[in-house]
Amino acid sequence: VQLQASGGGLVQAGGSLRLSCAASGSITSINAMGWYRQAPGKQRELVAIFSGRGPTTYADSVKGRFAISGDNAKKTVFLEMNSLKPEDTAVYYCTAVVVGNIFWGHGTQVTVSS
Repeated sequence: VQLQASGGGLVQAGGSLRLSCAASGSITSINAMGWYRQAPGKQRELVAIFSGRGPTTYADSVKGRFAISGDNAKKTVFLEMNSLKPEDTAVYYCTAVVVGNIFWGHGTQVTVSS
């Protein structure tokens, strides 16, 4: 399974970015897709994830500002990020759970300037 993410970049505080991720490879069924992020010197943390069956999960720090969408059947996931803050600066990783196995994309850098 390969995950290709795009859409990162440099934006001023208060701005918006949209991340996209597409999965490819031998995939029979995707259980969940989502996004994690890792800031310099910090651990990787969950941003948002959805399974298509259950509720969508967001980190408290992004609730009301970020929105995840996608289609497991189409193997795509998007992250709409609004009202960005400098503390949102991180490498954002697309993730997919396929038959209980977790796969990661290479990450895309998001930098929010103050």
